[in-house]
Amino acid sequence: MTLDLSRWEKPDKGVLFVVTGSSGTGKTTLVRAALERVPHLSFSVSATTRPIRPGELHGVDYLFLSPERYDQLLVQGAFLEHASVYGNRYGTLREPVEQAIDAGVSIILDIDTQGAEQVRSSWPAAVSIFILPPSVEVLEQRLRGRATDPEEVIQRRVREAGLQLQECGRFDYLVVNDQLSSAADQLQAVLVAEQLRRPRRDSWVARFEGGGTTE
Repeated sequence: MTLDLSRWEKPDKGVLFVVTGSSGTGKTTLVRAALERVPHLSFSVSATTRPIRPGELHGVDYLFLSPERYDQLLVQGAFLEHASVYGNRYGTLREPVEQAIDAGVSIILDIDTQGAEQVRSSWPAAVSIFILPPSVEVLEQRLRGRATDPEEVIQRRVREAGLQLQECGRFDYLVVNDQLSSAADQLQAVLVAEQLRRPRRDSWVARFEGGGTTE
């Protein structure tokens, strides 16, 4: 399947997409491919309290915040989702997402199942997509095929992946990444179809009301 989006018109309102999948499912690769192919689609820049690293740019790689500022925003309810990872905090700010969607730009989040649950609670209209492996056995093979981690780490990741996969029934769409190019087409088809839904195309309806003809 080839998606020809050369004459793609931006929707009146964008969509908030939440893409989730355990380690080894290829979700990050699929999200990157979608960002390259689907117009008017943007990746949300997360906020974090971790120190900026050489070569990183504020507002491009992350929104680098002091712990005090992060806490202020958290108390204000400014995050769609947030989490602590290895002593640092990360989160998706609501305001930039709202601004983008109001301008017709869709936002895609690449987050874990816990973050996805937070987004569904704070933004019920979000469209959730779970990237699945062909099987648990194939997923374990992929994790072992990286050959960069000790056995105990691999086993822990396999257990964590199994728990995450059990959450797939709570998502709107399921994409099995058995063959990368096919999975990429499927994900992109979902992103395009959701942006073509009637409630996001009032301008098209107005264009053709009354039969689209004049006397």
